[in-house]
Amino acid sequence: MLLLSGCSALRLAYNTGPQLAWWWLDGYVDFSSEQSPRARAAIDQWFEWNRSTQLLDYAALVAGARAEVLEPATAAQACRWQQRLRDAAEPALERALQQAAELLPGLGEPQWRHIEQRFAKNNAEMRRDFLQADLEDRREASVKRVLDRAETLYGRLDEPQRRVVAAGVAASPFDPLAWLGERERRQRETVQTLRRLAAERADRDRIVAALRVMVERAERSPDPAYRVYQQRLADYNCAFAARIHNATTREQRQAARDQLKTWEDDLRALAASRPTAPASLQPGAG
Repeated sequence: MLLLSGCSALRLAYNTGPQLAWWWLDGYVDFSSEQSPRARAAIDQWFEWNRSTQLLDYAALVAGARAEVLEPATAAQACRWQQRLRDAAEPALERALQQAAELLPGLGEPQWRHIEQRFAKNNAEMRRDFLQADLEDRREASVKRVLDRAETLYGRLDEPQRRVVAAGVAASPFDPLAWLGERERRQRETVQTLRRLAAERADRDRIVAALRVMVERAERSPDPAYRVYQQRLADYNCAFAARIHNATTREQRQAARDQLKTWEDDLRALAASRPTAPASLQPGAG
């Protein structure tokens, strides 16, 4: 939600979500003409389920954040909110795994090669964005990412607040090289697992179980050293988020409260609505 702002942007993004999700997924998998209808139907079913069962829970979560945003924050509170977000996303992720398990048996070697190619392309983009050769360029890109996220919620930060962000980025234990290495390990494991499940003609329960393991390994690396790093970075980011919040003014926190109220209202409106046509074809979209 922190990526969204503007005139009914959340509603517009959600209502166009099935088409956007299709473009994203097909960009990775490259479905055949025979496979496409099932994949599109699975995406539509996921959004219909999510709209009817999850959006009011998301709205309640945003309302809880709105009730707290005017007050100072602690690192422990930031970590609790991070866990609440994970918990809120869990049913949607589980539903996606269940539906992905229905599609996997129809995929084959052309799809696995396409996924590998897409991973390689994305990794090159990540290196460009996170591993600039000039360390000052790398730091500035990191600062800009944090500022963009913070200003989506609080509005524009002033120079002293920007210095808080810059100092926090400079002190962060984030290691882009280690992060990209772990990302590439997970990608290799993903393709190997999918190939194996397809070759063994695994049943639905085995596929779902394997997909859950892949998700768990993304959240908690099987590499002990990387797990230590993950926890250290998570703890730091909780404290960093609290520092940014505590550096904001009363007016900025009120702006954040207003933004959260807009998102809450949009989620409730989405839960109550049933679009009958693609959002791009509906009158007054946006």
